[in-house]
Amino acid sequence: MYPRTFHYHRAASLAESASILAQLGEEARPLAGGQSLIPLMKLRLANPQHLVDLNFIPNTSYIKEGGGELRFGAMTRHAEIENSALAMTIPILHDCAAGIADVQVRNRGTIGGSVAEADPSGDWAVALATLDCQIGCIGTNGERSVSLEDFVKDAYTTVLEPGELVKEIIVTIPPRGSGGAYLASKRAAPVYASASVAVQLAMEGDVCKAAAIALGCVGLTAIRAKDAEGALRGRAVNEKTVTAAMEAARSAADPQSDMRGSADYKRALIAALVKRAVEIAVRRARGEQVEVAPIYA
Repeated sequence: MYPRTFHYHRAASLAESASILAQLGEEARPLAGGQSLIPLMKLRLANPQHLVDLNFIPNTSYIKEGGGELRFGAMTRHAEIENSALAMTIPILHDCAAGIADVQVRNRGTIGGSVAEADPSGDWAVALATLDCQIGCIGTNGERSVSLEDFVKDAYTTVLEPGELVKEIIVTIPPRGSGGAYLASKRAAPVYASASVAVQLAMEGDVCKAAAIALGCVGLTAIRAKDAEGALRGRAVNEKTVTAAMEAARSAADPQSDMRGSADYKRALIAALVKRAVEIAVRRARGEQVEVAPIYA
């Protein structure tokens, strides 16, 4: 099916794009990678009268390091992050980018578009939830920075005001002795995950000094499993504490039964993913190089 007719706009800057979107109102949508919007338009589930194309705006795709932070331009493609040596310094970011759908989607989809979409089945919000992450926004009233925790309000809902756009994603580089992992279980590469888990740990010997655990695809937004984090924080990471974290994560999950699996299956899957992600995060915190790939089941 073809989309309904629409007017096409191409701006020279993010500020100009924000101004156009603000003037056109609710009937206008920004076009980044288009991996969510275009399929919805083809199915006529989304029918914007105006599209504002962000793809030709200069200096919106970049990965920069400075001041203890990594900065990702909103139009940075998943594939660029997957292949970035800078992003590899925070392995959980590489895990996330490399596991998104297939190579065609990774070559077109953008980190800014994914974050702004706030899709409950998306990957980036889960991985970024375990890091100190700020979302830089630009609109007709200027620029502002919002923590990721405050940015996503609900499924497909963010704090972005009419005409406001994501400009960049800013991630604080974790301290030495840190390691993380992002794991997603899905039936095939192009489909959404049945469940996903992100774990970021700071280790001192065998003791976990800090822990962040986020669960994906089992709620309307990424879920921070605070009790699971508490099961590890300040304790040696061993079979007993990992089992406690698994059970706490299982309890924190709030999945719905659907074509990807029953609610009980997803809870069991979450527990298994937490176990594996914790093990990988600990090994990476010790300096080991551990490869991660999506789990197809």
